Amino acid sequence: MAAVMEAGGPVTSVKLEGLAALKIIKHCQESLPTMVTGSLLGLMIEDGVLEITHAFPFPEPLDDKGDIVKTAEETANVDDEAAALDGHEFQLEMMKMLREVNVDNNCVGWYQSMYLGSYSTSSLLENQLSYQTDLSPNAVVILYDPMQTAHGNLVLKCYRLTDEVVQLKLTGKNNFINPRKIFQEVPVTLSNPGLVRSLLRDMGDGLHGSCGAELTGADTTFDRLDLSTNPYLEKHLEFLCSWVDDLAAEQYKFQHYTRNLRSSAGGDTRKGRKAKDEMAQAIEEGWARADAPKRMESLLMSNQIRTYCDQVEKFTGGGFGKLFLTSGLHKDDDKKAS
Repeated sequence: MAAVMEAGGPVTSVKLEGLAALKIIKHCQESLPTMVTGSLLGLMIEDGVLEITHAFPFPEPLDDKGDIVKTAEETANVDDEAAALDGHEFQLEMMKMLREVNVDNNCVGWYQSMYLGSYSTSSLLENQLSYQTDLSPNAVVILYDPMQTAHGNLVLKCYRLTDEVVQLKLTGKNNFINPRKIFQEVPVTLSNPGLVRSLLRDMGDGLHGSCGAELTGADTTFDRLDLSTNPYLEKHLEFLCSWVDDLAAEQYKFQHYTRNLRSSAGGDTRKGRKAKDEMAQAIEEGWARADAPKRMESLLMSNQIRTYCDQVEKFTGGGFGKLFLTSGLHKDDDKKAS
């Protein structure tokens, strides 16, 4: 990849400009229900802060664009030429054009849309591993969830692989690690230039029209008071049950493989401390074989199940607050009626 970011110290936080965040949100929202990806540009500043100033989407494959209506033949040719390039070539061309117009062209990571917090997959792990090994150890991935954002809270997460996982993947070992130590979440802070902050302040305070009426630029939304939580929770529980079933299937593979290793090592007939040590060594060597089931798949599943449980706990906590508020309003209405 071109314009490789200097490693420096480890990244501790991410400073995301509002324009880059809007580009990520716009791309992911307009591409629903398709999950899309893109590139992040910026630079590493002092004290381990990674600043992201620009973002652009990767082109969609030609096969996935058959249902898109093109308004002009010239536009269609440009889109087809961009889609004909692979991701690496398109990224190089885009960064070259951005450099010509004085935009930060240092690639610092990538972004991807997710559905209800589903991100702990082997494909995302491999992509992030390639960024951290080929680009920079401080490369990050930003995940935007349009479905959870629709319920009132902006869900914009930033992750990177821990050093333990990177070493485990580079060495090719099939060892066990804590599922919580696969991805490291990096705190994200949104920032805007001074002019943008002034504009947002004016919109928040309200602008006065020619007739003297106050025009509110940022109206209060009541989506956060919505009590119809059943579809949201049902979908979470559906995904949670599916991932638990997949994890149970993986565990069955491990148990079957372990039984075969024990039987081949003579665990049922050999006695004594030395025999147990030899059997444990044989089992450890057996997990290093190429035909052994990969532990990383089950670890990713465990991490995703934990994420679903955390999301359900967080959402139900807010739901109880709404229910108590509604209950109090009903009691006041009953008192007035009586």
